Amino acid sequence: MINIKTFIAYIGVVFFSGGILKAEADTLLLMELQEISVEAFREVGKTKPVSEYTGNMILGGRKLEEIPLSNLPANLGEKVGRQVFSKIPGAFIYDMDGSGNQVNISLRGLDAHRSWELNVRQNGIITNTDMYGYPASHYSVPMEAVDRIEIVRGTAALQYGQQFGGMLNYILKTPDTTRAISYESINTAGSHGLLSTYHSIGGKVGQLTYQAFYHKRVSDGYRDNARSEAEAQHISLNYQFPNRDLSIGAELSRSTYLYQIPGPLNDEMFEEKPRMATRFRNFYSPDILIPALNINWSPTENTHLQLTASGVFGDRSSVVFAGNSLREDVIDPETNDFSPRDVAVHDYYSRTAELRLLQHYRLGAFKNDLSVSVRYFNNKNIRRQRGVGTTGFDYDLSVPGGFGRDLRLDSESIGLAVENQFWVNDQLSFSPGIRIEHGSSDLSGRIDYIDEDEVPLDIPYEFITVGFHGQYYLANGARFYGGVSQANRPVLFQDLVPGDPFSRISRDLEHSFGYNAEVGFENHTGKNIQYSLTLFRTYIGDRIGNLVETIGGDDFLVKSNIGNSRTDGIETYINLNLLESEYLRLSIFNSTSLMRGRYTSGEITSGDENIALRGNRIESVPTWISRSGGMLEMAGLTAILQHQYVSETFADPLNTEEPNPSGAVGLVPSYNVWDLSLSLRLSSQLEFRFNVNNIFDEQYFTKRPTMYPGPGIWPSDGRSLSATGIIRL
Repeated sequence: MINIKTFIAYIGVVFFSGGILKAEADTLLLMELQEISVEAFREVGKTKPVSEYTGNMILGGRKLEEIPLSNLPANLGEKVGRQVFSKIPGAFIYDMDGSGNQVNISLRGLDAHRSWELNVRQNGIITNTDMYGYPASHYSVPMEAVDRIEIVRGTAALQYGQQFGGMLNYILKTPDTTRAISYESINTAGSHGLLSTYHSIGGKVGQLTYQAFYHKRVSDGYRDNARSEAEAQHISLNYQFPNRDLSIGAELSRSTYLYQIPGPLNDEMFEEKPRMATRFRNFYSPDILIPALNINWSPTENTHLQLTASGVFGDRSSVVFAGNSLREDVIDPETNDFSPRDVAVHDYYSRTAELRLLQHYRLGAFKNDLSVSVRYFNNKNIRRQRGVGTTGFDYDLSVPGGFGRDLRLDSESIGLAVENQFWVNDQLSFSPGIRIEHGSSDLSGRIDYIDEDEVPLDIPYEFITVGFHGQYYLANGARFYGGVSQANRPVLFQDLVPGDPFSRISRDLEHSFGYNAEVGFENHTGKNIQYSLTLFRTYIGDRIGNLVETIGGDDFLVKSNIGNSRTDGIETYINLNLLESEYLRLSIFNSTSLMRGRYTSGEITSGDENIALRGNRIESVPTWISRSGGMLEMAGLTAILQHQYVSETFADPLNTEEPNPSGAVGLVPSYNVWDLSLSLRLSSQLEFRFNVNNIFDEQYFTKRPTMYPGPGIWPSDGRSLSATGIIRL
């Protein structure tokens, strides 16, 4: 046998001798090499910080989290958010669009509707539909395609935008570059007619790396009349120039789904039968295409440039019989037919270019990092609503009589961000920064219930925001961090459009402006324990809402700035290895947030009067969100048992406790949900997963929305089972 020292000696002989001692080395090769077997536990769902220099951005001094998904035995086919984001304290998951269609998430007490408080990206590419007009992310990436999720809290907003919520970045799986072709197939079957299939190929040929996937999912849904069909495709090519630090990549992604909307319930209906539907003729479908070109160049070891050009093109369409839970969709005895449905078609044409420079340099004895970015976008958002549709039953967007609202919002902006990280020594750094944005949105078109001269609007966007961050590393890998950064929420498309003839938009409407602040301590490097503790504050000034005003002798509901709010909170995370041996590992975790969200000033409409809001709780902000779990790993088996608790919330700023007849306002009760996940890995090529979601069949709902998909209760899924088979070749 040859020992490791002898083998290393042989390598040294060949490398340094230039062949002089070849005969002696050849003699060594005649010896038998001992087989080496390396075994270790896979990293399963263990969060860790995002790199401080991700995407040429300086992220030092912020709370950074990365969720690995490749080995996580969660129900990825239905994107069960409480499993995917189980170890992210403060992550609020809003169940809205049917299982598996979209992730609706918020952080630190913000609005989870289509994740629109977040800068949502895929591989660093913006997927928000319209950053100024409608920042919702209608694009829906299949979780089977995601390798990991990066989360950067709102205090880093100078680097990528000015959102209060932060950045959510889905990083797709990359191919095996040691082979010309590799293949992965993930197939899931489950309760309520769930069938999901995902297939991907990838590899490397010469200097070219490629990756492509196709995904399709169908489900009857937990509730009646809640069927959905989804598809997604993606292809990416990346060419690495030989002997140069230059690469060019291109990718094209598409997602679409058709969701049959079962309609809202009131409290009595929910208690009687949570799975019931109040609609059967309502449908919703987004179809989004995202092309992107990415150039990375490092002309020197310390200089890194990245240019990304991308777009978001597509539409979201709906055909619905509108109204709350009390409005029945039945045959009209006068016409002997159903009522015509409302049709809405929104077209999006968003183009973005981002140039980023990351420069490492020394100033005397200190090392420093400079980040400069320039972002330009040009968006066209065409919104046609209140179309009188057919009396039919299927997804039919025909509008014989035209649209009551036909509007266009053109937005353009250029933004410059500069941030410098000064290192006092190898442990301590400070990062001041500034972001300047200049742009505007122009609204034009027609609304059938207001005068034409009231429609045109020019909304300027002149933002200057600053921030400051710092961090200090201890010898054991622990880190203190903290910072503050200004943020804003621009006036959105929906804020500019009166909802009905008795509504108006204030001509003095202003953007919401505020800041994020945090300070924390963490250590993710420990072998047996990893933890983090963060204190934060999110302050939002000039929140937008409704007030009653008398105009020309008549009372109108006017969209206006209603006041200020502040959310203070604590976020904690701990992962503890209780037992670890050669064949078994047992660990437990807990991620918890304690939030106090209150209005600090302002007033809002109640009936025909305006009521003061000071001291009221912010709607949909739970005091407690806590997720706990235990994980057992042995041989090829992984088992995770998880519990989620979310405390009660209010549905409106007035903190109405008693539900109204339609269920649109009232208390949202607390809820507890248990999930079980199992993974059996037979080999590197074959794996099976099993999930039991909502083990005890908890009947609950997460929110009472006031806008889409309709005012009232939208029940979350009860108990479901799923089985997944994975083949990797």
